[in-house]
Amino acid sequence: MTSFFDQFMSPSLLGIPLMALAFVIPSLFFPSPATRWSTNRLLTLQSFFIVRFTSQLLLPINKGGHKWALILTSLMIFLISLNILGLLPYTFTPTTQLSLNMGLAVPLWLATVLMGLRNQPTAALGHLLPEGTPGPLIPVLIIIETISLFIRPLALGVRLTANLTAGHLLMQLIATAAFVLLSAMPTVAILTTLVLFLLTILEVAVAMIQAYVFVLLMSLYLQENV
Repeated sequence: MTSFFDQFMSPSLLGIPLMALAFVIPSLFFPSPATRWSTNRLLTLQSFFIVRFTSQLLLPINKGGHKWALILTSLMIFLISLNILGLLPYTFTPTTQLSLNMGLAVPLWLATVLMGLRNQPTAALGHLLPEGTPGPLIPVLIIIETISLFIRPLALGVRLTANLTAGHLLMQLIATAAFVLLSAMPTVAILTTLVLFLLTILEVAVAMIQAYVFVLLMSLYLQENV
């Protein structure tokens, strides 16, 4: 038997990594915008959800942060596509790789921090020390707040990786149990298959929620620095 963790290995063909192909394929499932206002129901529905998501995401952010609308919306669509397509059989989920998630989280988080230090350095540094802090606690709180600031991108990447990895492993374990019990206890195998079906629905929801949480937290970090 192969290891349960083999599904998280980066795919390759003749020694050529196929990670880039996994990034490109989701874009093929989205209809291309046209010059006309409305071309078909799918494009209209897609545009409606994108507009609603962008408006809700940028609602608490002032005008200076609205320049990030394209980046955050594109990241949301990209993550949802990768997460959901990764639930299909014989597919690979790039977002189960911590290196990819950190590669998305660190540059965007660093951009928000640098933007805050450039536009409002006093307010950005003021987050490291709450108002009214007693004098003896000032050095300790500055260290704690600095550590919590630098741990944000790590928390973003680990949260997305851990949730998707746990879901994929649980689905594989239940599917393996159902296959093994099919010959010995068919009734139990059918019930296990039903549990697997419900878990799959849950994982689709988790795939969308985790992508939304990733982008939402990034927008909150942006809100602090604009």
